[in-house]
Amino acid sequence: MAILTNSECAVIDIARSQPMLDRVLAWSAMNTGTRNLAGLAAMAGRLADVFAGLPGAITLDTPAPVTAVLTDGRTTEIDHGAHLVVTVRPEAPVQLLLTGHMDTVFPVDHAFQATRWLDDTTLNGPGVADMKGGIALMLAALTGIEASPVAARIGYQVMINSDEETGSLSSASLIERLARGKLAALTYEPALPDGTLAGARGGTGNFSIIVRGLSAHAGRNPDDGRNAVVAAADIALRLTAVRSPSLSVNPARIEGGGPNNVVPDLAIVRVNFRPASLAEIERARAHVASVVAAVAELHDVSIEVHGGFNRPPKPIDPGAAKLFALVKEAGADLGLDIGWRATGGVCDGNNIAACGVPVVDTMGVRGGAIHSADEFLLVDSLAERAALSALTIMRIAERGHL
Repeated sequence: MAILTNSECAVIDIARSQPMLDRVLAWSAMNTGTRNLAGLAAMAGRLADVFAGLPGAITLDTPAPVTAVLTDGRTTEIDHGAHLVVTVRPEAPVQLLLTGHMDTVFPVDHAFQATRWLDDTTLNGPGVADMKGGIALMLAALTGIEASPVAARIGYQVMINSDEETGSLSSASLIERLARGKLAALTYEPALPDGTLAGARGGTGNFSIIVRGLSAHAGRNPDDGRNAVVAAADIALRLTAVRSPSLSVNPARIEGGGPNNVVPDLAIVRVNFRPASLAEIERARAHVASVVAAVAELHDVSIEVHGGFNRPPKPIDPGAAKLFALVKEAGADLGLDIGWRATGGVCDGNNIAACGVPVVDTMGVRGGAIHSADEFLLVDSLAERAALSALTIMRIAERGHL
């Protein structure tokens, strides 16, 4: 373990001393399910207040329009919460992007709404790991950086969106805009309980395929009808034919139909793809188009395809490898063994990497069981990971490169 400089020690001490646990407890008591717009607005206000301690401009970015397919086949626009953006020293020679999300997967009517201690060091609660703990330690690290002698050399933008858990559809264009010109990015998704980070990630795409047939009496003249449910089932079966170790296909739901004596004239197939590469995205797109054309002709139905690939795969390219190495080195100097491994999960790190910006996207707390009522935060990781972020950012500022 290397000897940290006096300046590094001072920055780390400031980061570790911030009231991170108090903030996590307060924030996790606020429901911020992605569709709870009132809760998200309240959370955005709280975050704006605490991030105002940094010497930058704070804005609430208007979410981009997002449409969804309803169960009756109509499309509708879905409202989202605003996205918080903090901009500090945009003229500095070194520019970073730090991202997080304020939303959780738990709606306002979900039973999981409160925190509780599982033991002296383990906190259970909605969003404690994913990712209110991550936001708290991000702010702590930046507070330490602002007291460092290299602060003037580094500028950064913080983006905390309100829709990450549903695919960042209303913030994707914002992420792309903020990523431009950045040397590197850090995202504060939780690490695994043992501290392992996510390395390479696959991509994801979600589609709603609307099938419109023709209704008829199921006994008197069924052949005059065009069964949309049968056609939808055919689509689901055909789509899975393209599955491979590098492309998973999950037809998750077929909606439609009605009384048993009516040939159904509407069905919707909801399907998720997980491609490991850009080539697999193209293969999947071509397969969807081929399946739709074949089923439309065979069953004499009309078909509309909505959706797309919203998160590209995130490989470990040379830039990302350098950033991971820098994080690992900082961790070693703090007595931490930082490792990483590939995962099938996706996050805003996918979007950032697609912009050509190196990103480590699990700089948050150590925790687990996320997206469930068993979600937990290992509380000692707040100070630990705040120190890791502060040291990583400080060294990027000092070097001016990865």
